[in-house]
Amino acid sequence: MRRKFITNLALVLVLNLLTKPFWVLVVDRKVQNLVGTEGFGNYYALLNFSFILNILLDLGITNFNNRNISQHHFLVTKHVSSIIALRIVLTFVYLIIAFIVGTIIGYNFFQFEQLGFLLLNQVFISFILYLRSNIAGLHMFRTDSFISVLDRLIMIMICSVLIWGHVTHEQFKVQWYIYAQCTGYCLTAIITLLIVIKRVKLKKLLWRPAFFVMILKQSYPYAILTLLMTYYTYSGSVMIERMLPDGAMQAGIYASANRLLDASNMIAFLFSGLLLPIFARMIKLKEHVEEMVKLAVSLLIVPALIVAIGSFTYREELMSLLYKNNAGQAADVFGILMFCFVAISSTYIFGTLLTANGNLKQLNIMASFGMLFNIGINLFLIPHFKATGCASASLATQLLTGIAQVIMVQRIFKFNINYRFLLSLLVFILATSLIYWASRFISPNWKICFAVAVASCFAFAFIIRLISIRNIRHILLNEQ
Repeated sequence: MRRKFITNLALVLVLNLLTKPFWVLVVDRKVQNLVGTEGFGNYYALLNFSFILNILLDLGITNFNNRNISQHHFLVTKHVSSIIALRIVLTFVYLIIAFIVGTIIGYNFFQFEQLGFLLLNQVFISFILYLRSNIAGLHMFRTDSFISVLDRLIMIMICSVLIWGHVTHEQFKVQWYIYAQCTGYCLTAIITLLIVIKRVKLKKLLWRPAFFVMILKQSYPYAILTLLMTYYTYSGSVMIERMLPDGAMQAGIYASANRLLDASNMIAFLFSGLLLPIFARMIKLKEHVEEMVKLAVSLLIVPALIVAIGSFTYREELMSLLYKNNAGQAADVFGILMFCFVAISSTYIFGTLLTANGNLKQLNIMASFGMLFNIGINLFLIPHFKATGCASASLATQLLTGIAQVIMVQRIFKFNINYRFLLSLLVFILATSLIYWASRFISPNWKICFAVAVASCFAFAFIIRLISIRNIRHILLNEQ
């Protein structure tokens, strides 16, 4: 299983590193610079609003399905025709509730015009993720890897023509950006559906109310967990835009600071997508997962620490490089937000393991406290510190929930505590902080300093064997 994890991780990382950073750091950033901080901030708040309610499209079915199909491959043909029919009903529920809530919180006609297409995007995204859960559950990881970048490839082509193709003399509009996303998601959903139809020989949709009730009873704990975690992850920008007089501007600043975190999370999320079916399969076969967890920590947490500490140290330089406006204000927000990456990365490992093991009750209790804590601290910090306060609330919430998941894993799985590994990790954190501090004195050119520091941190991780090439090579050559 570790060999399968590493080989497929390598493929999915290569494909995603070729597309998603370009999308986030070039296309998405260019759009913000073209439409302005305030215009993009309004779009960003609406986007996150659509995220918060998107659990209504799924109700935990995707996570349940991924775990279930990984353990019982024969169920994919039996379930897929009925679940697609159920999701059509859920789509109408999502759209109706989203428009009702949007009306209650005071969105205007212009905002609803954008929101309608953003909600449609969420419909396509949720459908793609469900279809991919079948593909991943059947351990068709290579196919899933190519599908994971298909939507971005289509959107990059469309946006590149609109931004750099000189096809229009009009000022670029954020609506065009939304339409490009809608096209990319729609085409990807159609292609993925055709792959699943061919694989499971789907002929028609089945309307089975008794089956719907059975699936929802089993998946609702996943739905509650997703809702709670989505809320404390995405609600910040919505609260900023609604609570502050200059809410759209502050949401735009938060979006600027959050862009590199989004890019990092896109890569880290791939670990979760691979780990969930692998953990579920290992648990069913009663295999030990401790070494797999250690491997995942080495390959994800160590780079996350390098990214977070480096981003904090060079926060002003990085924001000035990326943005024309409000770079100084975004820098402080960015420095705080990037430490969330470490906590979120731990969730992608330990939270995924708990999900695969079916510990939804414990996770939901944890996430409930996280949501309440996040709401309370945001209500206090946002009026006083604006986007910086929201970033601080996000960091505090992610750290608390991340630590809680590590403790739960230890109590449930009773891993042998590897003190040598933990000591190496602590030494690495201290050394990385020192390396980045010292790197500022290497050259007047901060880009050279930054590159040398990143390379030095990775080299140190190999030297103290937090990341071991020998172990990875052994896994690739000897494990089946």
